[in-house]
Amino acid sequence: MSTINPFLTRRAFIRTAAGAGAVAALGGLPRLSLAGNPTGTKLHGLSSFGELKYGPDYGHFSFARPEAPQGGRFAFQPSYWYFNQNTQTFNTLNSFTLKGEAPPRMEYCFDSLMTWAWDEPDALYCALAESVEISSDRNTYRFVLRPGATFSDGSPVTAEDVAFSHMLMKAEGHPQIAIDLTELAEAVATDERTVELRFTGRQTGRAILSIANSVPVFSKDFYARLPFADHVMELPVGSGAWKVGKFEPGLYIIYERRDDYWANDLPFARGLDHFAEIRIDFFQERQAALEAFKKGDIRYREEFTSKSWATAYDFPAANEGKVVKVEIPDEKRPSLQGWAVNSRKPKFADPRTRQAIGMVFDFEWANKNLFYDAYTRANSTFEKSDFVAEGLPSDGELKLLEPYRAELPEAVFGEAVMQFVSDGSGRDRKALREARSLLRQAGWKYANGGYFSESGEKLEIEFLIRAQIFTRILGPFVENLKALGVAATIRQVDPSQFQSKLEAFDFDVAGVAFSMDATPSSETLQQFFHSMSANIEGAHNYPGIAVPAIDAIIDNIRDIETRDELVTAMKALDRVLRAYHFWIPNWYSANHRIAMWDMFGRAEEKPDYFFPVERLWWYDKEKAAAIGAG
Repeated sequence: MSTINPFLTRRAFIRTAAGAGAVAALGGLPRLSLAGNPTGTKLHGLSSFGELKYGPDYGHFSFARPEAPQGGRFAFQPSYWYFNQNTQTFNTLNSFTLKGEAPPRMEYCFDSLMTWAWDEPDALYCALAESVEISSDRNTYRFVLRPGATFSDGSPVTAEDVAFSHMLMKAEGHPQIAIDLTELAEAVATDERTVELRFTGRQTGRAILSIANSVPVFSKDFYARLPFADHVMELPVGSGAWKVGKFEPGLYIIYERRDDYWANDLPFARGLDHFAEIRIDFFQERQAALEAFKKGDIRYREEFTSKSWATAYDFPAANEGKVVKVEIPDEKRPSLQGWAVNSRKPKFADPRTRQAIGMVFDFEWANKNLFYDAYTRANSTFEKSDFVAEGLPSDGELKLLEPYRAELPEAVFGEAVMQFVSDGSGRDRKALREARSLLRQAGWKYANGGYFSESGEKLEIEFLIRAQIFTRILGPFVENLKALGVAATIRQVDPSQFQSKLEAFDFDVAGVAFSMDATPSSETLQQFFHSMSANIEGAHNYPGIAVPAIDAIIDNIRDIETRDELVTAMKALDRVLRAYHFWIPNWYSANHRIAMWDMFGRAEEKPDYFFPVERLWWYDKEKAAAIGAG
C-alpha cells in the first residue's frame, strides 16, 4: 500500500479551501468553530473547541523527557513500501513543491508559528510565535515572534520572513499546503516581530489550525537568490532543530541536531530531539534492507509485513537478545488502508460495480494463509476512531441525512455497510453469485467469457502496485475476479511512476493508506472526499468522490462547535462513504510492530496521536555497551 506523504507531523496532508457559497449566508464572517478561543487577547495556544491541556506556564509537554541524555545516532530505513513518495532516492532537498522527490523528514529543518501537542486531538501551542491574538471579526490572526529565533546560518527570523513564507507557499507551494492558504488574503509584517495573517472571511473557523503549524518559515534572503520551485540540492536554511548533513541520493541522508538551536530550552521543544544524528538509508529491495538491519547498519525497523514479523527475525543477534521485538499501541487517529477504485472512469461509475469488485476479495482466507491472523478487517473509512458508524443511524445522524434521502442509496439508512465475510475457502461461491448479480444490476452483460457494457466496453481492471510483494496479496484477489469473469491484471511500476500516476489519477485501482487528525477539519475532509478536490491533481481524493450529499455533510462540519457534534457528523459521513463503495477497505493492526537493536531509551507511555520515534527516544550508552554496539 501507500500512505500519505509525511510532509508535516500532524496533518492529513492535503486540504482545500471551503466553498465560498457555503459561507455567503453568514455575511462574510467565518464559522465560529474556534469560538472557545477568545478574541482580543494574547493566547499561548489554540484548539478547535477552546480547551487546552497545557497552561501558559507549562514547562514541557508531558510526553517529552528533558532528563534524557543527548547524543548517538538513530539509523533507520524509510517505509517506502507504505509511503506515498519515492523514498528509494531523492533529487531535491525541497519538500515543499510538487516537483521532484525529496527525502523524508526534511520538515524537521523548519519551525512554524505553532506546533502540535501530540497528546491532544486538536491543540496547537506557540512555537516561533510567543503569542497569537484573534481579531474581533476572527479574520485576522496577529502573531508576535519570540525574540532570539534564528536560522541555521545565524540570521534572525523576522516577521518579514514569516509573511514571505506564507505568501510563497500560497503562490508556489505544494498543493497539500497551498490549497489551505486559498482564503489567506495577505500576510503582513507590521513590525520586526509582528506578523498578521489576514483572511478573506470565507475561511472556516478551523482554517488557522491547518496553517499555523504546517507552513514552514523560510529565510527570505535565501530564496531571493534561488528559485523556489527548482529541483535544488543546495542545503536549505531553516530555523528548526535539525539541519542536513552528509547525503548521497539513492543511498542515505543524515540530519544533524543543531547545537545552536534557538529553542532548546523553550517549553514546546524541551525534552525532544535527543539524538545527535538521524540517518536514513535507502534500499531498492526489502531483503537488502532486512540484511542491513541484521548487521546493525540499520538499528530500528517497523515491520509492516505480517509474514516477516512472524518468520524473518530468527537470526543470531535476535536469538542472543541484542535485537528485540516489541508491539506498541497505534495512534488514536481515524485511518484507512484500502484500494481506491477510480470512479472517474465510466466503467467504475456505478457503486454496484465497485461493490462487486470488493466482494470477491477473500480477507478471511488471506488473513489465515498470508497474514498469520495478524489483522482485523477494516470496514470504516475512519477505523481506530470514534467516528466509525455502527448499527442504525442515530437521531443526530438522521437529521443530517434525511434532506438527501431521495438521492442517497437506501443502504445509508439501514445498518452501517459492512464488508462481505467469506467462508475462508479462498473462493466463496456465495460471494461470486452476489457479485455477478451486482454486475448485472449495474448494466454489465456477460458474453464470451467476460462482461461488457451497453457500448461494448469490456470490464477490465488493472491493479497498480509499486513493489513485488503486493502480488502475493493481490494474486488470489485477481484470480477470484477472473473466476467472476472480470479481466483483471496487476501492473508493477517503480515508486516514482506510482506516485506520478496516483497524483494524476491515472489508474484503475490502487492501494493507499492514510490517517487523519484526531479532530478532522472540513478542509481535511474536503481534500479526501469533497467534489472540489475530485479533479485537483496531487489531492487525495483518489476515487474521484463527487456526491452532493457528501459535500453538504462536510460543509456542515464547518459549523460544529462541540466534539459530540463532530462525532455525529463524522459517523453520518462514514455511513454514506461506505454505502457508495468508493474504497475497498483492507485491514488494520492495533499495534506498531517494531524490531530494534536494544540500545534505546524510551518512556513507557507514548502520546496518543503521533509517534515520531526519532524525536521521542534516545541513545542509551549502557544498553549499547551491553550488546557491544557503538
